Amino acid sequence: MFSLYYCPGTCSMAAHILLEECGADYEPIAIALGKGEQRGEAYRKINPHGKVPALAVGDEIITQNVAILPYLCRAFPDANMAPADSAELARALEVAGWLTSAVHPAFSLALHPERPGGDTSLGDAAEKAIEEAARSTYWSAMEEIDNRLAGRQWMMGDQYTFLDGYTLVFYGWGKRINKPMEDLKNFTAFKDRMIERPAVRTILERENSPLLIAD
Repeated sequence: MFSLYYCPGTCSMAAHILLEECGADYEPIAIALGKGEQRGEAYRKINPHGKVPALAVGDEIITQNVAILPYLCRAFPDANMAPADSAELARALEVAGWLTSAVHPAFSLALHPERPGGDTSLGDAAEKAIEEAARSTYWSAMEEIDNRLAGRQWMMGDQYTFLDGYTLVFYGWGKRINKPMEDLKNFTAFKDRMIERPAVRTILERENSPLLIAD
């Protein structure tokens, strides 16, 4: 039995989708980030960094998608959610690392350009420059994903993997910051294929995802 601590619309959706795809016995536990629940003492005992996702496996807690997703693939080998070839697995992890370390921070700055200043305001001009740079970086990443998906069904080609649920997160985030995601034909077709998967639709419905509004 697993427990997944998640918040709808965040990157925890990747782990949420993978658990469902694997047919895992799990309990989804929503953390209200908007209400600051992640900063409370109870959740800090689960994840001192106050982030989602966090996956409870017995008495162990695993955090960060780049750790949780490969762990679940190993825990459910029959689900075939990771490339069997070592080089292909490394490439999938490489993309996951890029999403985590480069694309996610760009979205965060586009949404909250004031955050680099902490408690000290950077000033309107500086924050505007940060926002514009972050939005440009994010859009470049979306174009890169779109190019990667040209002629491919899934991010790794013909095989559906843990990387696909993670990638879907960023399509939704692009729409959240009003980027013209529909202009990315390959990425949009990928999004449509994802929504057709029963496990993905189950999670999108549970999280009340805006991705289903136009579906």
